[in-house]
Amino acid sequence: MRIELVTVIVEEYDPAIEFFTTALGFELVEDSPSLTNDGRPKRWVVVRPPGAQTGILLARADGERQHGAVGDQAAGRVGFFLRVDDFSAAHARMTAAGVEFVTAPRAEPYGRVAVFLDIAGNRWDLLGPA
Repeated sequence: MRIELVTVIVEEYDPAIEFFTTALGFELVEDSPSLTNDGRPKRWVVVRPPGAQTGILLARADGERQHGAVGDQAAGRVGFFLRVDDFSAAHARMTAAGVEFVTAPRAEPYGRVAVFLDIAGNRWDLLGPA
């Protein structure tokens, strides 16, 4: 058993794809036409870090309730965690790509960490070795 996908609700597909592939360095695994349960067109868009098995389904918000969840999927908490081997290099690359860090890097017992926002405004931990 494994977790294959988690969903991040976004306003639009293309800017989200650009953010995840360019700013974070993820791979675009799939971008296929699809239909909503009631037959309206949508896209099935999956990104994931290089070499990872678990991906992120980028789902365009549909309806008032989903639009309200954009950027607040974890109720203001960090809800996503990106572990990297070289924290300093990843932090520098992401900063140069325009990723907004809301905390400075700090040392914790579990490693180096800095909180950043994705394109929707969700909070992520960038995690690296101690």
